[in-house]
Amino acid sequence: MHTSAQLPRIAFLLACSFFSSCQDAQKDKGKTAEQIKDYPVLTLAPRSITTNSEYPATIEGQQDIEIRPKIDGFIEKIFVDEGATVKRGQPIFRINAPQYEQEVRTAEANIKISQADVNAAKMGVNKVRPLVEKNIISKYELESAEFTLEAKQASLAQAYAALSNARTNLGYTIIASPANGIIGSIPYKIGSLVNSNTPEPLTTISNIGNIYAYFSINEKQVLDFSKNTKGATTQARLATMPPVSLVLANGTVFPQKGRIETTSGSINTETGSVRVRATFPNPGSIVRSGSSAIVRIPSRLDSAIVIPQKATYEIQGKKFVYRVAADGSVKSAEVGVRENSDGQFFIAQSGLAAGDKIVLEGVASLREGAKILPKPVAADSVYAQKL
Repeated sequence: MHTSAQLPRIAFLLACSFFSSCQDAQKDKGKTAEQIKDYPVLTLAPRSITTNSEYPATIEGQQDIEIRPKIDGFIEKIFVDEGATVKRGQPIFRINAPQYEQEVRTAEANIKISQADVNAAKMGVNKVRPLVEKNIISKYELESAEFTLEAKQASLAQAYAALSNARTNLGYTIIASPANGIIGSIPYKIGSLVNSNTPEPLTTISNIGNIYAYFSINEKQVLDFSKNTKGATTQARLATMPPVSLVLANGTVFPQKGRIETTSGSINTETGSVRVRATFPNPGSIVRSGSSAIVRIPSRLDSAIVIPQKATYEIQGKKFVYRVAADGSVKSAEVGVRENSDGQFFIAQSGLAAGDKIVLEGVASLREGAKILPKPVAADSVYAQKL
């Protein structure tokens, strides 16, 4: 009787246990389904792409001429203002130096004295010559008179040279522009005492009809340039490079295209870099000498594996992507990329091949070996803004 009374209780417990296990199984199945999420996946294929490399640059005019005085004196007049446009030969400063006017007057007076001495010496020669011819006096008297005449003529030539020097020095009191350009700052004002040893120039004239953008590239970039550019010499390789752009300090792109014309012949041992110069036409003198800018160099690749930067993550300076296997699991793959400052895409040089599928977004939430539901993304929509 006791055993038969417990049978219903045992059956009830077994039923509850079975029901509970079924519920747990359903929960585990739902939980597993919840863990497998869909992710956008991109199938890689070779593409043509133009990438840009950007380098900070300093702008200089094709001529930056320091204007310095050649004589001592006070600045008497300033003919131009800072920032003015001047032409070659246009007066800029006048220096008050009366001593040079006095030197001119003195030299002119010395010429008159020397000229009188020459005339007197000529008279002496003319006076002695007939006496010598008549053997009244020795011929040495004539030679002496002729030597005296030569000495006086030399003194006259010296006086003319002194006058020329005095006039040259007087001409230095007017300082004219040696070239077309724009006046820089003028640190000295009217009344300032200046001389050839004055530490600061009176001003600087910048000829900015063309501008030079100077920037530096490192040794690795130099080697890559030599490897990837056709030409037997540096100048031949530079000639094949495409036009470059200039990004101004306000972020706008300068409308005129430029060309890279020259590089320094050696690598700076302190910085490990090479100095490069790009030349841009500057109509209207929009860009001034001393400005800062960015030189943007385009590079066209006809068949490259291009991956969006948002599809990568970085560990200890190395870049990785998640490659999708056939069963939907993901595996990290290290990618070697080409250096560029594009900001949107990387050019894969190793680690990936055409046909590989990579996770496009959400890589931060994935882990090695996780399974996903791949959601194919059209490649044209990914590269539409770039290619």
